Amino acid sequence: MKLKDEQNPQNTKLQEARSDWQKDTLDPAVNRFPERKPEFTSSAAPQDRIYTPLDISDTDYVDDLNFPGQFPFTRGVQPTMYRGRLWTMRQYAGFGTAKQTNERFRMLIENGQTGLSAAFDLPTQTGYDSDHPMALGEVGQVGVAIDSLYDMEEMFQDIPLDKISTSMTINAPAAVLVAMYLVAAEKQGHDYSVATGTAQNDVLKEYVARGTYIFPPKESVRLAANLINFCAEQAPRFNSISVSGYHIREAGSTASQEIGFAFANAIAYLEECQRQGGDLNQVAQRVSWIFNTHNHFFEEVAKFRALRRLWARTVQERFKITDPRAQMLRTHTQTGGSTLTAQQPLNNIARSAIQALAAVSGGVQSLALSCYDEALALPTEDAQQTALRTQQIIAHESGAADTIDPFAGSYYVESLTNSLENEALKIMNHIDDLGGAAASIESGYMQAEIQEASVQWQQEVESKERTIVGVNAYIDPSEDATPLFRPNHEIAQEQLGRLENLRKNRDITAVNETLNQLREQTRTDNNLMPAIIECVRVYATLGEICHIFREEWGEYTPVTVV
Repeated sequence: MKLKDEQNPQNTKLQEARSDWQKDTLDPAVNRFPERKPEFTSSAAPQDRIYTPLDISDTDYVDDLNFPGQFPFTRGVQPTMYRGRLWTMRQYAGFGTAKQTNERFRMLIENGQTGLSAAFDLPTQTGYDSDHPMALGEVGQVGVAIDSLYDMEEMFQDIPLDKISTSMTINAPAAVLVAMYLVAAEKQGHDYSVATGTAQNDVLKEYVARGTYIFPPKESVRLAANLINFCAEQAPRFNSISVSGYHIREAGSTASQEIGFAFANAIAYLEECQRQGGDLNQVAQRVSWIFNTHNHFFEEVAKFRALRRLWARTVQERFKITDPRAQMLRTHTQTGGSTLTAQQPLNNIARSAIQALAAVSGGVQSLALSCYDEALALPTEDAQQTALRTQQIIAHESGAADTIDPFAGSYYVESLTNSLENEALKIMNHIDDLGGAAASIESGYMQAEIQEASVQWQQEVESKERTIVGVNAYIDPSEDATPLFRPNHEIAQEQLGRLENLRKNRDITAVNETLNQLREQTRTDNNLMPAIIECVRVYATLGEICHIFREEWGEYTPVTVV
């Protein structure tokens, strides 16, 4: 693959052959059919008609690709990849009460799911209890309501937390939810050291992509790093942060922006962990990731390869991290929720299958499919089973798991891999020039870039430059694509009753004592996790704990992007 010598006779011969071929493409007597304009990748990079060794002439096999499990991990993080162990199959679940979510979790496990992925409602994500005025109308609607350890215990009743890995999509109050998870495991009789799972804990992307932030960036990064450093010492099997490119992409970014912005955020967390005294060779081993997978199959395959290579090089060069386990980028991916359409929703099964196959071909460690009916309502059991069965078909019937990095050596995929890495690196360097991730968020740079990419994509759809089947082409005029989602007020009443019962029966003196101790600790540079855990143990609520932080740190006011 190494073809760096421009005077190589083979290169000269190839250049001459390509020139002759290009002339033929312009000759109407030879090329009788009008050329279709290609669909763009998300990064809007021009797509050549064909790729040859000349397009990857700077690629060095050992330096740039190497073998699976070898630096820079382009071809995978494990030597045998799926020949040794399949990816973890998850389905995003969580709605209503802890009891209802527990029932859905157990159904998924019975159907062969090998890991859990928990969705939380908006009050939980923003640090409010279910009986807070801000929670009105949102309790248990887009995820499960978790107000205290009482709810966490019920959500995992009869689910052994020493054997099941749980991914939790929680950010601003992640430290509190992980504390509840660890204490719930403790109450099952398990030491923190055996708890496995992941907390998203990536609050920086909330300021630019999702909006479920609470505190200002500086204090939020401190809290995130507290959790990372605590778990590195006390819960070494738990991934204490899952840096998210997923939501950046869902907000409208390109693939290269998804990489560049996510990596810039991860650098900010590692810098803060280091400032707090963390050993990055240890800490970085439990930095995990979640990325999106969209519809451009080959770009997505290339993206996962570029992600691993760029991250390995970044941590080695920037942080002098030498442990191979700390250089590896291990990622979960979820198929693109924003790519699903309310029109002709069964088409979404095909979209998710293509995206999942791209993720597997790109070598991810964990995968969840967005369900075909999510553009209409919360996923049904049938839709979730179909999504899980899609993964199982890919694993056992497609052959995609039989060969490691099957698209390696493709001139097209290798060229895309190089292009995405280079574009992402330019973005990271520009963010460095702005003063880092937090500074680029405070200035509105990231937000503006995502907004511009999103607008461009929408304009391409509206002008029909980009085809979306069932939306701007191949339309069914008789179809009613009205979303079916309706608030379930019975869920809220049940959760409010549970919370009222908790407040009546807990030791309020112990609650107040631990909350006061937490307030004192926020005024120091100490790690806050031990104090949070003590609050959780006596059934202080999520809202009560976050209220302490709100009073001490204030709340974030978003910058206006013009």
